[in-house]
Amino acid sequence: MIVVLLVVAAVVALVIQADRDALRQGRRESVVAAQAFANSPGVDEALLSRDPSSVLQPRAEAARKRTGVDFVVAMSTDGIRYTYPYPEEIGKKFVGTIKPALEGRTVIEQAGGPPLPAGRGTAVQAVVPVTDSHGKVVGLVSAGITVTNVTQRWMPQLPIILVSGAFALALATTGTTLISRRLRRQTHGLAPAELARMYEHHDAVLHSVREGVLIVDADGRLMLANDEAQRLLGLRSDALGRPVRELGLPEQLTHVLTSPEMVTDEVHLADERLLAVSKRSTLRDTDRRSNVVTLRDTTELVAVSGRAEVARERLTLLYEAGMRIGTTLDVRRTARELGDVAVPRFADLVTVDLMDAVLRGLEPTAEGWRHLHRAALSGEQSRMPVYPLGEVITFSPDTPQMRTLQEGRGVLEADLRHAHAWQQQDPERTEKALERGLHSLVTVPLQARGVPLGVVNFYRTVDSPAYEQDDLSVAEELGARAAVAIDNARRFAREHATAVTLQRSLLPRGQPEQDALEVAWRYVPAEAGVGGDWFDVIPLPGARVALVMGDVVGHGLHAAATMGRLRTAVHNFSTLDLPVDEVLGYLDDLVVRMDEEDTDGLAEGHEGEGVTGATILYAVYDPVSGACTMARAGHPEPVVVGPDGTVTCPGVPASAPLGLGGYPFETAELHLAEGSQLVLYTDGLVEDRTRDIDVGLERLRRVLGGAGGRTAEETCGMVMDALKPKHPGDDIALLTARTRLFPPSRVAEWDVPPNPAVVPSIRAECREKLREWGLEEVAFTTELILSELTTNAIRYGSPPVKLRLLNGRYLTSEVSDGSSTSPRLRRAATTDEGGRGLFLVAQFAQRWGTRYNRGGKVIWAEQVLHDGASATAAYTPVDVLLEQFGDPTL
Repeated sequence: MIVVLLVVAAVVALVIQADRDALRQGRRESVVAAQAFANSPGVDEALLSRDPSSVLQPRAEAARKRTGVDFVVAMSTDGIRYTYPYPEEIGKKFVGTIKPALEGRTVIEQAGGPPLPAGRGTAVQAVVPVTDSHGKVVGLVSAGITVTNVTQRWMPQLPIILVSGAFALALATTGTTLISRRLRRQTHGLAPAELARMYEHHDAVLHSVREGVLIVDADGRLMLANDEAQRLLGLRSDALGRPVRELGLPEQLTHVLTSPEMVTDEVHLADERLLAVSKRSTLRDTDRRSNVVTLRDTTELVAVSGRAEVARERLTLLYEAGMRIGTTLDVRRTARELGDVAVPRFADLVTVDLMDAVLRGLEPTAEGWRHLHRAALSGEQSRMPVYPLGEVITFSPDTPQMRTLQEGRGVLEADLRHAHAWQQQDPERTEKALERGLHSLVTVPLQARGVPLGVVNFYRTVDSPAYEQDDLSVAEELGARAAVAIDNARRFAREHATAVTLQRSLLPRGQPEQDALEVAWRYVPAEAGVGGDWFDVIPLPGARVALVMGDVVGHGLHAAATMGRLRTAVHNFSTLDLPVDEVLGYLDDLVVRMDEEDTDGLAEGHEGEGVTGATILYAVYDPVSGACTMARAGHPEPVVVGPDGTVTCPGVPASAPLGLGGYPFETAELHLAEGSQLVLYTDGLVEDRTRDIDVGLERLRRVLGGAGGRTAEETCGMVMDALKPKHPGDDIALLTARTRLFPPSRVAEWDVPPNPAVVPSIRAECREKLREWGLEEVAFTTELILSELTTNAIRYGSPPVKLRLLNGRYLTSEVSDGSSTSPRLRRAATTDEGGRGLFLVAQFAQRWGTRYNRGGKVIWAEQVLHDGASATAAYTPVDVLLEQFGDPTL
């Protein structure tokens, strides 16, 4: 029979496998046919035409015959058929699932539909989307094969399978017969001595085992009983050969011994012993069949097994608690996990009450013991009138909760009907709870490092036994394990909040005043911890603006603090108006020194992390010329969106990250048309654990496509909505800047001959330009500044000398020459002939300074304009300044 079953099972398995292979092949062919038709040229255009059926019906029938499938159906996005083997079915609703295909996925299913040339019935069909050149789904294509045709593919294999099964059955049957005959021959013809020796051995084993053995014949007479059976049942010496019913055994045990039913490990009571009884037949012959009964004493085993089972359940509970509590670094989630583990195996209702400081990530104190927040509630809360989640509970000093906090150990209230202190906490609520069956409580403190964090309360209802002393130790162990996880979550929350606060305090809080760019930004910290992503917008002299985007390696407070140091350094270097490559060079030296300092701190045993590097992109945009100069050190390349919506990468050369030392930084200069958008970002926007950076960059470019007419704020929001991960694993910083050009009408330039005599004429021309701009009130101040700067350039500089005025948010005066020497402000002595000019410039201008370029230097001075007047003119002691103005040329 076993051989027959094995052969039949094998045949059935082969048939099922063949059917599955054929079905799988049918699905594969359906998908291939549907995708081939959907991707064929002109299908998307035909679906959008006025009469798709006239174009697609012939092509669909040709594709059906060519691919061997039973149908090829083209349909609209609403599921209306455009093609079908029978034209009368065209225009009807497609039978099948199309929603996933409308989302861009392929659907494979079995479904029934209208008649087909191959017959009616269930078909294996695939539904694929048809997209246009923009990736939009414009229609659907379905191809399939009826299940009947699929089945016919494996039917030719059935005779071979059956013949093979029959041959295997015949072969196995023959072998089994031969082996059985040989075994029968080998068990007969034993000599008397051998049989006697075998009997002696069996008898010795029978009476030495610690298990009772009985043999009862078909008439219910006791034929054999070993020594252990006689001891367990208290049999008399003449019991052998007597009917079992005359032995004076309990009625249930007598019934088991005399009935023909077979039993296994049935427990029966005999002389205050619990006996596990098993009964089997000897199967010698049907006429004289006898039964073998075995007896085992389980009296002590039951008690030991009960205790072992309880201990095993508790160990399992504690093991699961270690695995399930603390899966996240969230305080409330951890408290909820504690309740979920304990219910229902240890408690019917669990409440977790934590101090407010713990929930906010602060260090708990004894002052917060009496006011606890309900952080978690698990179990039969719908039946019990308990405090809801989030409520602040003020416990009385004598309540079990306050006692457990004060004593630092668990408190057991086996019967809540006698727990008067617990009832006095809220008499009305506790009375209702007792009426609904709440009857036993164990409350234990949640404390870590010797500091209480809150309490956990385990309740049982009438459906469960009351708590005992052994349960108290289990509750304390659960509380101890949960407290460590809650404290870890609390400390993480505190560090995360501190790092976020630090980083946000270091990031720009508002947009600086400038006319060159319309900017918008976003910053999203990582869930696992704050990183070192940062950005900045820094106004520069000459209406220029510097854009900075950086990323410090690492997470936490150290990365945030390092980011702050780098941001401060960038501000200082930008004040010096250095070229972009020199700024990156100075930052590289700074990171190397910071790395060395942190390494020394680690060597001395101080807490810290080595700065392994940082990336940065630094760009300077000039709205007068529209030029943007930028360089990047290991940072992702920016993206430029033109006014017409075209998306390009400017090709900024990639230099080594900061912190490696000794590597040069290359710059790139590009011209940005007015209305262009420059998008700077960190790698957290385009890369995560499930997405490669190349894929992220391609998605970013697709999102930015056509964004030329949007504002910077709209572009920023659109990018974040499309690319921000649901659970960011790294910080995300995004900065979008829309360019503006400085109006030419507000720019005035003059070439200055290298002759001091031309200074008065230059002053006159500047005075006329200021009158044209409506700035007559600042003309005198501006003339003084231009006179000093121009005279210095002619006397101490080198040709060519040029003068430029910029009328924007500030009135900027710039004088450039071919020399690289810079003037220095100093206080002139009474006997000095010069040295007072720059003092005048410094007093009248809001700011002044020098910047170097390829052709020499530019000395600039800015005056803040309020309603057309200089903000400093009204407050400058002009008479005092003129007393120090000793240049006879001016």
